[in-house]
Amino acid sequence: MKILLCGCTGFIGGRLTKELALEGHDIVSLTRRKDHSGFFPAKNVRYVTWDGRDAGPLLSLVDGADAVINLAGESIANGRWNETRKKSLVSSRVGPTAAIVGAIAKAASKPRVLVNASAVGYYGNVDEGDVPEGRPAGEGFLASLCAEWESAANKAGTLGVRVVALRIGFVVGGKGSALGKMALPFRMFVGGPIGTGKQWLPWVHVSDVTGVARYALTAEQLRGPVNVVAPQQARMREFCAALGAALGRPSWAPVPGFVVRLLLGELADMVLGGQKVVPSALLKAGYGFRYPELPNALDDALKNT
Repeated sequence: MKILLCGCTGFIGGRLTKELALEGHDIVSLTRRKDHSGFFPAKNVRYVTWDGRDAGPLLSLVDGADAVINLAGESIANGRWNETRKKSLVSSRVGPTAAIVGAIAKAASKPRVLVNASAVGYYGNVDEGDVPEGRPAGEGFLASLCAEWESAANKAGTLGVRVVALRIGFVVGGKGSALGKMALPFRMFVGGPIGTGKQWLPWVHVSDVTGVARYALTAEQLRGPVNVVAPQQARMREFCAALGAALGRPSWAPVPGFVVRLLLGELADMVLGGQKVVPSALLKAGYGFRYPELPNALDDALKNT
């Protein structure tokens, strides 16, 4: 396939670029960086600098492409959510998505599918009960951001393009992932659950994030929102106990919620709340998870942190 990939320099995008290239696809990877040194080198990968706003340069790249994968967006967790930061988080997602859809609208030969990133934060905080794809958007900044992001991508559906919104959970991965930061206090024997520990932490191994993105390229039955989480979910205290066990460390020093709020401000909502997200669409479609269980996922990820 000829694939246009936006967001190739992130933790997930870099890994996905490599996997797609090794499968033999022809890839154009868009990046804001002007220096492309250090990116995965392959004859079937071309790196193009793009500002993330102007749809004009995209037209020749979108026209004739079989698929577009859009992972563009600044890191949610790098900094407190003040008003300036919130605007930047929204624009870094909605802007590139709208530009991509604008280019698709003008393309003579349109891609068959747009695989667009989103997050489980779409649902807001849900204390109890399963959360499948049909649940409406929740409340709070992250929920409204995801809803706006998906709305921008869904406009491609009116152009005859199959749109898949990957609502991604907490990614269990190696170096460069949030798990590395989370594991640090455990390595120092001061790790423990955050807040009450009762909140759900919808997790997924990075291999399944990239695996689902690749699967969505050809799985015609996947349309609309897709929860990208493992089938066996855990509460925060259970996740931290498993993390401690994987590291050979105790999980005994909980971080009180008020301390988290003092440190993170509104960003604390993301870790003090949660939801028991279930991958209903993926299970129905027959996707085979590489890491369905938390202990194996953590063991693999921690080898590379």
